[in-house]
Amino acid sequence: SGALNISEAMENLSNALFLGKVNDTWEKKAYFSRKTLGPWFNDMLERVKQIATWTSTLNLLPSLWIAGLFNPMSFLTAVMQTTARAANLPLDDMTLRWQVTAFHNTEELPHPFVQPEKGVYIHGLFLEGAAWEDGKAGAEGNLVDSKPKELHPVVPVINVFAIPNKNMSW
Repeated sequence: SGALNISEAMENLSNALFLGKVNDTWEKKAYFSRKTLGPWFNDMLERVKQIATWTSTLNLLPSLWIAGLFNPMSFLTAVMQTTARAANLPLDDMTLRWQVTAFHNTEELPHPFVQPEKGVYIHGLFLEGAAWEDGKAGAEGNLVDSKPKELHPVVPVINVFAIPNKNMSW
């Protein structure tokens, strides 16, 4: 008879697409996000690209998009675990140290890429209500008041590495 019956799931999908929202069915199977459909989909494509690149080479990427990981804390714990094993120290005695580099994006990393002496490079973090000012003469930069009309400035590439708790100093 040519009639097309639309199920409730199809109608929900249609409504979500029309409103630019992530469908409930997709949301249950994907990562948590409050983004609308367009930015959510772009993030998903970037996540797939990062994972595909990482798994095709089986080497650590020059800089890891930390926000693109499903569980970024497990990656950071692995950084501590690797250092603890190399130094034959208990994991509980380790802490993470973060150093903001002078690289404002991943394209500024040296080519051919060489891993940092300690830890890994990460990127993809933003500030709110503040800005980052680069240090002078090789010194680490610092947080400053936000600049007018700059709501979410990008944080430069960060070198994350693990050190024993007793060596931690600010």
